[in-house]
Amino acid sequence: MASIEMIEEEAATGKVKEVYDDIKESIGIDFVPNMYKAMARNPAYLEASWNKISAVMGEKHQLDDLTKAIIALTVSTMNGCNYCIEVYTGAVRKYGLDDDGITEVAAVIDVFNGLNKFNAGLDIEMDEKPWYG
Repeated sequence: MASIEMIEEEAATGKVKEVYDDIKESIGIDFVPNMYKAMARNPAYLEASWNKISAVMGEKHQLDDLTKAIIALTVSTMNGCNYCIEVYTGAVRKYGLDDDGITEVAAVIDVFNGLNKFNAGLDIEMDEKPWYG
């Protein structure tokens, strides 16, 4: 349960209704996700957020949709956002990952979360020359 009253679709007017319609059309769904209904309390913020999300996730640049969804799932996992974890677990499934693939993503998150904390905690300096590649 959200800690604020969200703006439901039937109550949306003006800019909020325009953005809601664009969200549904762009994503190809018949409802407005709760995240956007919470943002709609501030229509300018809703619009700015949707524009930013569209520019990054909707535009085709060098990263494909699966890669973007894996990154989003990773960040969501690291931040502990259950809402986003559920959304992006669904997205990686949509773009082709099965349970084994999702488990592999979780394993990579686990390994690098530990390595990051190890290196940060011990303030490990960068090597004189690169060894990755």
